[in-house]
Amino acid sequence: MSQETQVTFLTQDAYDRLAAELEELSVNGRNEIAKRIEAAREEGDLKENGGYHAAKDEQGKIEARIVTLTQLLRHATVGAAPESHGVVEPGTVITANIAGDESVFLIGNREMAFGSDLSVYSEQSPLGSAILGLKVGDSTSYTAPNGKQIDVTVTKVETYLGQ
Repeated sequence: MSQETQVTFLTQDAYDRLAAELEELSVNGRNEIAKRIEAAREEGDLKENGGYHAAKDEQGKIEARIVTLTQLLRHATVGAAPESHGVVEPGTVITANIAGDESVFLIGNREMAFGSDLSVYSEQSPLGSAILGLKVGDSTSYTAPNGKQIDVTVTKVETYLGQ
């Protein structure tokens, strides 16, 4: 089976932060959880050993995050957020009228907006894919996950300046 690779735009700051997290989890995170599992294993009966099961669950979460980060970083396009020219593209902050309500959000990966209050929609989301390439003043509609058609009008496109 062929799996389509998803390329993600990241700012250099986001890339550096995620690379540091990956390094920390790969080295210290794995070592720490291995020690916790071994200590819990030495306590005896594994069937009723809550510490052992909690540590194994934590190990699964660490390994899943390592896989996610590895894939994200391997397929990331890294650079400064694009300077806005009034066109919706990954890495821009959009103000839009969605079903009658004004919303402000970032188009891109949620990791880019870490530490900010901005909502984030990926380029592959129903909203993101519907508005990519639109200009200020353009309108369209998209199908929400619940099947409803939702109208959206782009009212502003800005350069993402980070947190």
